Amino acid sequence: MRPLRILCLLLVLCQGLLWARGASAQQAAAATATRPVMTLRVVGGLAGTSQYTKLEEPFWSRELERLSAGKYRANIVPFDRAGLPGADMLRFLQLGVVPFGTVLMSSLVGTFPQYAAPDLVGLNPDMPTLRTHLAAFRPYLERALREEQGIEALAIYVYPAQMLFCKKPIASLSDLKGWRVRVSSVGQADFVEALGAEPVHTAFAQLVPRFEAGALDCAITGTLSGNTIGLPELTTHLYALPLNWGMAIFGANQAAWQALPMDLQDLLRRELPKLEAAVWAESERDTAQGLVCNSGKPGCVVGRPGKMRIVPASAADTVRSREIFTSAVLPRWLQRCGPQCAQVWSQTIGRVSGLAAHSP
Repeated sequence: MRPLRILCLLLVLCQGLLWARGASAQQAAAATATRPVMTLRVVGGLAGTSQYTKLEEPFWSRELERLSAGKYRANIVPFDRAGLPGADMLRFLQLGVVPFGTVLMSSLVGTFPQYAAPDLVGLNPDMPTLRTHLAAFRPYLERALREEQGIEALAIYVYPAQMLFCKKPIASLSDLKGWRVRVSSVGQADFVEALGAEPVHTAFAQLVPRFEAGALDCAITGTLSGNTIGLPELTTHLYALPLNWGMAIFGANQAAWQALPMDLQDLLRRELPKLEAAVWAESERDTAQGLVCNSGKPGCVVGRPGKMRIVPASAADTVRSREIFTSAVLPRWLQRCGPQCAQVWSQTIGRVSGLAAHSP
């Protein structure tokens, strides 16, 4: 009888251990379920762009929670629908009003022109050149934002190439003389003025009404974004010379960043470079798709087929664009930026581009 009793006791003990383990697991699950999930507040990029709708928004609203196994999530809103002036976004980040946010480089030209150097108009005729210049400038930019503004730069995004949509035939940059050209930044205005054209500062949302009212002859905007708002129905020619690209800094208020749990910091340090790479690849595809869709050629999958004539940029205009950059855009940037910017330029972009900057 004794062996049988021992066996029964062992069975009871095993059942007790299994029950205790199950109860412990249930208690842990209940504790996890009741533990508050940290939710980040994020101001993202431009609403309606594929960079935001296909990449930024899904990453923050879904992927973060999946990657963290439910520990962290985020609410994201595009900055042009956040009710905050884009020109003040850097200040909002600095103050912590926006803990995590996106700053367009073009919005910095008036207040912190030194940070906008990688995307000066006429500097980057193609994306490989843009990548080279950003790689040279990035260490300075990240250090300056951290030390001068209290902002941790976590990613740098790019939008599709900014090109000329015109409602009149255009064969070269010389044709723009006397025309009214929509610009969205001071740098674009510098470039347009150097061509003898009239820069007209116009918000993206006002492009269609301005064309319909006859107030514009051409507009500088992204190849695909122009298609999205219907410019192929209002313009006839697209001059395929990238003037600039439109770049954005995604950063965090330093105090907000340091307050994050270390595992979340590590996750974001690991995943945001992947998101950045995806945004750059998407922008390169969108640039090409914009040209295909605006002309109505086969292969248009993300836009509306138009009937525009795509005018290839001539070699002479590529050279002229660089000359305007060195004679007008860069000197005026230095005037706004101050003497210290000549040194910053020579140590970063000037070193890899061979373009010298002399303080006025």
